[in-house]
Amino acid sequence: MLKHRYMKAGATSAMRELQALAPQAGKLTAEPPRHAWLMNRREMIRGVTAVAAAQCLLPVGCGSGGSGGSGSGSSAPPAWPPSLPVGTWTPSAADDTFLDALEQQGCLYFWEQANPSNGQVLDHAANNLGGAMDTSTTESSIAATGFGLTALCIADSRGYLPGVTHAQIVARVQTTLSFYLNNMPNENGFFYHFNDVNTGQPLSGSEVSSIDTAWLLCGALAARAYFNDSLITSLATQLYNRVDWPWMLNGGQTFAMAWYPASAANPGFSSARYNVYCELMALYLLAIGSPTYPIAPSYWNNFARPILSYEGYSYISSDTDPLFTHQYSHAWFDFRSKSDAYANYFNNSIAATQAHETFCLAYPSVANAWYNEDYWGITSSDYVGGYTAWGGPPAQGPIDGTVVPCAAAGSLPFLPNECLQVLEAMHTNYGSSPAWGRYGFVDAFHPTADWYCTDVLGIDQGISVLMAENLRTGLIWSNFMNNPECAQAMQLVGFKDQG
Repeated sequence: MLKHRYMKAGATSAMRELQALAPQAGKLTAEPPRHAWLMNRREMIRGVTAVAAAQCLLPVGCGSGGSGGSGSGSSAPPAWPPSLPVGTWTPSAADDTFLDALEQQGCLYFWEQANPSNGQVLDHAANNLGGAMDTSTTESSIAATGFGLTALCIADSRGYLPGVTHAQIVARVQTTLSFYLNNMPNENGFFYHFNDVNTGQPLSGSEVSSIDTAWLLCGALAARAYFNDSLITSLATQLYNRVDWPWMLNGGQTFAMAWYPASAANPGFSSARYNVYCELMALYLLAIGSPTYPIAPSYWNNFARPILSYEGYSYISSDTDPLFTHQYSHAWFDFRSKSDAYANYFNNSIAATQAHETFCLAYPSVANAWYNEDYWGITSSDYVGGYTAWGGPPAQGPIDGTVVPCAAAGSLPFLPNECLQVLEAMHTNYGSSPAWGRYGFVDAFHPTADWYCTDVLGIDQGISVLMAENLRTGLIWSNFMNNPECAQAMQLVGFKDQG
């Protein structure tokens, strides 16, 4: 199968325009060739977001954001609580057994599918290799590596890697951070999104990514706090302190999504910006907390916070963003029982998850009853036609009955009972099928159509592992928030405990 991020050179504008004009289709009519252009998931859906924000496709309060704009940040906070209460969660023995399998097998991906000589993690890999590194691809991802560094904290804490010692895990983290600090090409501390897993050289067409650098740094800081190792501390601190955050603003009021080298078709900064609420919170907080090249706390107010209303739920969200946008920053930053001038973002993600489940259960089927309480969840993923940004509400992309397990797994702390129910049911019903392999669930599958992705994606395994552990122990939250820069950043932008 052709991999999810490859697109024809120069086709990104056409892709965005196509999706903006026909978001209900959400896909190209034919799979693009494997060679040429690489893109991140945010670049892929940004055109849809801009158009929706401009046209207000649902009766929501739209912020002033959009591609190239600055945003306003002036939206009122959403009503809370939503119409359905959130129950408490008391784990059963079956819950613990399943979560152990989900986490342990996910952690195994980040050990086996990383180059041991430099620590880079493959962006994706086959789920049936028996422990060997996938040699069919050399595509590493800085985001997958950031998730991987964090997953190694969990693996060490729980003893999830049989035969691997604590010293070996520490050495792998040291190797990874040293390679990124001393060998990986960077621009003012920001890294290229996709790189050769053996050499570290950027893959042709890859962008210098602001948000994916943030995920890498979150992993580095999580490892710094957890391992308390002098070399890890030094390397992670140098990586973080080297980033020139104002450079990525490019003179604007919000962060550019990407920068392209002179060899690119359109060199320089992308026009698309992180100016509407999405997964961006970690990016801004890392920049505001920087001890060397910070941006002012006031930049926190510069991205729009549109309100989406669906079936009694009101929450901050673009109406074209998949569910992952309500999960990623929460994997590291602890937003529980805290609010700024705009919202309690943890509660906001609870409402977003409830709305998504409601959307899935109500989604009309064509020939079969697709989604139910034991089978739901859609977010950016592989599908039978390649890679797509899909989800809802409202309906986005070529929704066809495919389920994406990381949609529910990434929301485990927000809606534990419902998310565990669907994940455990899918494991029970499809665990002996190609839906489950060495590293857990494949990226996506559609049993009615007899389609099962053969791969796992590092970022999708990562959000599943991290959020499962945060649900159970809060390990990543408690360690990551011990980084003084991160705690201070939240204070500087006005977060206060709600008790």
